[in-house]
Amino acid sequence: MTPNERFVFDTNVLVSALLFAESKPAHAFFTAQRRGTILTSLAALHELRDVLYRKKLDKYLTNAEREAFLDQYAQTVVTIEIMETIQVCRDPTDDKFLEIATNGFTTCVITGDPDLLALHPFRNIPIVSPDTFLAIVAPGAADGTIDDTTLNT
Repeated sequence: MTPNERFVFDTNVLVSALLFAESKPAHAFFTAQRRGTILTSLAALHELRDVLYRKKLDKYLTNAEREAFLDQYAQTVVTIEIMETIQVCRDPTDDKFLEIATNGFTTCVITGDPDLLALHPFRNIPIVSPDTFLAIVAPGAADGTIDDTTLNT
């Protein structure tokens, strides 16, 4: 692992990782944690909290589980100050992830959102699905780092 690998996860991937421990999003999240640093912003943290407390998730998560996840997540990620705003995504609510990526000098963005995936790569920052991320960083990679040429294709 190179110490400068930095990753951004969109909210839906994080929620999927929490709800389904054996899912590709969960494996991608834990792989990224082992390999480097996960970045966020205050706006992304607020969105994560809002989404986790939606009524439709009540049947899957207790309030204690939500709080535990949010507390642990906030303690393990690096919150980036957004100096440059971005307004390019078809869904303006997704621009926050591009802002984290560019302001945080991110290695890649991991998302399942078609609006973000359509921008791959954005300013030479790969935007990939959890499946693609895992395929690229699978054990057995020659040097243990992300191959930017593969991510940019």
